[in-house]
Amino acid sequence: MIALPIHQGVIQRHRLKVANLLSGSLRPFALMPAWMLALAFLVLLTACGSQENTAVRLQGESMGTTWHITFMPNPRVTQDANALRAGVETILGRVDEQMSNWRKDSEISRFNQAQVTEWFPVSSDLVKVIATAQQVSQLSNGVYDITVGPLVNIWGFGSTKKAEAKPSDLEIQAALAKVGYQKLFTQEQPPALRKALPDMYVDLASIAPGYAVDLIGQYFEQQGIEDYMVELGGEVRTLGKSPRGDDWRIGIEKPVDLGNAVQQGMLLVNAGLSTSGDYRDFFIEKGKRYSHTLDTTTGQTASHS
Repeated sequence: MIALPIHQGVIQRHRLKVANLLSGSLRPFALMPAWMLALAFLVLLTACGSQENTAVRLQGESMGTTWHITFMPNPRVTQDANALRAGVETILGRVDEQMSNWRKDSEISRFNQAQVTEWFPVSSDLVKVIATAQQVSQLSNGVYDITVGPLVNIWGFGSTKKAEAKPSDLEIQAALAKVGYQKLFTQEQPPALRKALPDMYVDLASIAPGYAVDLIGQYFEQQGIEDYMVELGGEVRTLGKSPRGDDWRIGIEKPVDLGNAVQQGMLLVNAGLSTSGDYRDFFIEKGKRYSHTLDTTTGQTASHS
């Protein structure tokens, strides 16, 4: 058994990740030997088998990170790998144009930049994703909150500046005043967003990649593909069987500063999985470590992550 060499992506930000669990299951399996490397926060673990040579692998870059897809061709349906790649890139490009906080011309960036409290027209896709995030905020009593953007930015983990020093208490309190999912509203028809405060900032880094992975999975299923694994910056979705003929095996990276050892393996059966760690995106000031995982009640970096 070996680790499939999936290259590590440049994952710009990780906070709470929303796992898109389908009607499938997650099951842990025995820990891997130390020589098995996890070259991303979540990686695919496979071994050479009878079907390995027929598996098709696609990879690329989008949304500030890398993506990898492995699938088994369906002999009952004609499929063209180049056409599938083009379809994947179209999906990723559309999500990037709608939801990237790193693109000044994206829909969400234009909404954030608009210093207004009136309804702001956006795509129905953006409304759907934000409405879903709002539901998670309600279920978690605000622990998950996409309006965390002002805090992310003053701490230097966003798109406005690099993390170098702890912000002052006054800066944190000013940012906290702009945070709160109850101050963000969605409208389905016509699709639009509204914020209670003009300088609120919506950050979709925790949900947009997972949404893109789901879209790609749905696209593959529409093309008749019944066995696939899609991974984008640590967001994974699987269907059917791996090239080995068994369940997809996903390795979760051990939370250490150096090295890529596998902490835990998971069998992913027709399901989605997402992870986030605080051991890659952080800075140290006066001997204290500050990570990108933020507490929206205090404005401080979470000490229990």
